[in-house]
Amino acid sequence: MNNLFLDSSYVIALEIVNEQNHPAASSHWQSLDRKSTRFVTTSYVFDEIVTFLNSRRLHAKAVEIGNRLLNSPSVQFIQVSETIFLEAWKFFQKYNDKSYSLTDCVSFVVMEQLKIKEALTFDHHFLQAGFVKLPI
Repeated sequence: MNNLFLDSSYVIALEIVNEQNHPAASSHWQSLDRKSTRFVTTSYVFDEIVTFLNSRRLHAKAVEIGNRLLNSPSVQFIQVSETIFLEAWKFFQKYNDKSYSLTDCVSFVVMEQLKIKEALTFDHHFLQAGFVKLPI
């Protein structure tokens, strides 16, 4: 089974039709072999998604997508533990020349721990951190 990290920028682009990356996300999503792919995401990414949608007055959409992520058998949901948080905080402090968010750092730590090389994202920070960004 292929593991891909699922970032908030990809989910938002996939779900919001007038978002600038929607065409690329939609086309890429259709090309994925979703039957043999497990999507990995974190509670921090989940928070980013629902907070973003809710802040745009899309509460119902936030609830819908949140429930879909939580209940999907193809999504491995990683609850950020204190250990992950502290490792991400170390990562965050180490790169003062980058504009990584703490959520980015949590994602990077989880990807490293699970040996995931590819992320579904439109965030260039994943490239800076040495991961493959999909779609290309």
